[in-house]
Amino acid sequence: MAEQPRRSFVCGHPIKHSRSPKIHGYWLERYGIGGSYVAVDVAPEEFSTFAAAIKAGDYVGGNVTIPHKEAAFQAVDRRDEAASAIGAVNTLWVEDGLLHGSNTDAYGFAANLDERAPGWANGGGTAAVLGAGGAARAVLFALKQRGFSEVRLFNRTVERAEALAREFGPIVSAHPLDHANDRVSDASLLVNTTSAGMHGQPELDLDLTRLPADALVTDIVYVPLETPLLAAARRAGLKTVDGLGMLLHQAVPGFERWFGRRPEVTAELRDLIVADLEPVTA
Repeated sequence: MAEQPRRSFVCGHPIKHSRSPKIHGYWLERYGIGGSYVAVDVAPEEFSTFAAAIKAGDYVGGNVTIPHKEAAFQAVDRRDEAASAIGAVNTLWVEDGLLHGSNTDAYGFAANLDERAPGWANGGGTAAVLGAGGAARAVLFALKQRGFSEVRLFNRTVERAEALAREFGPIVSAHPLDHANDRVSDASLLVNTTSAGMHGQPELDLDLTRLPADALVTDIVYVPLETPLLAAARRAGLKTVDGLGMLLHQAVPGFERWFGRRPEVTAELRDLIVADLEPVTA
């Protein structure tokens, strides 16, 4: 009998605005793979039942987004190093009857910078990270893997930053967000993981002229594609990388696991998703 097409998914609540089906649908079509990738709205109280259905073979695996990443972390039978360090799972697959979990956000963050700013991690050095939420955990894991010798973590609630610093070890130090202007003069990389700069959110109060002239500024936000932070960095003559590539690259490892082919993040795919970014009107 012919092998049944492989089924995969992204689940969240709500989920209709997810761009993951466009990303994976593009790859399925490009490589001529007879599988599917669908968005599934799963209420929080239904996640354990959904996870059991994955393990039973309803899907070969899929992606998990808000608010289920921590629940997925608890539901899996096995989790990899990235998921364990970040404390959340965004990619699931079934292997040998067990439900496995990974977190590909750190990979996506680093791969985006590898593509758009080659050499960004050469020699490690000092990085400044704004925010201490779940996204910051992924960024810290990536920076630690890439050999940064010092990471300064800035957050409005400094206690949250201190908790992360304890988890990630002595290379990470915690600071109040309003001290950032005084502590970035030697940072080769500035990363914003907060919601500041998104439509409807206040901008960050940062003096980017305090950064070295060759510093790189990146934002994990991708709506708008050029955030106020990135626009200010560009005006200051600094290198910038937007957050869309992180979304695209984090999808690569999952697709490869589910469909057996490592996909490429192409200019065509990026253009497809850029065209889908909804303009926000007042």
